[in-house]
Amino acid sequence: MNIEKFRHQHTDILSSIARLRQLSHAGVAENAAAIAAQIVEVSGIIKLHLAVEDRSLYPALEASADTRLVNMSRAYRTEMQDIAQAYLGFAATWNTARQVAREPEGFRRDANQVLRHLFERIKREDREFYPAIDAAAIAA
Repeated sequence: MNIEKFRHQHTDILSSIARLRQLSHAGVAENAAAIAAQIVEVSGIIKLHLAVEDRSLYPALEASADTRLVNMSRAYRTEMQDIAQAYLGFAATWNTARQVAREPEGFRRDANQVLRHLFERIKREDREFYPAIDAAAIAA
């Protein structure tokens, strides 16, 4: 299975998280418009990534004969549901400059929690999940 598109999307998502961190450190209220725009932009990538995982990646892995990969896929899918729900709620709350500027500390608190979980999950996929998929050479 060729998962290079997934890896590329991870790179884009991680770059967006880094950009949000930079903007936040420079001042949440002062950068509210750029923060909201970045959230809208990365949300499109994240939604696409999640949809393709759900429609193609997980089903292909879970149909394989490799029990370890089947179990790993199921665990990653289940865990991702909570992370995705948290991110989508975060994005719905903070996708306007007005809301970000009105509650900079609320944004900072939510961003630290939600984006940290997303960041950690992506890094773990890159470190553990994708190499396991590569090693199994599953056909898609």
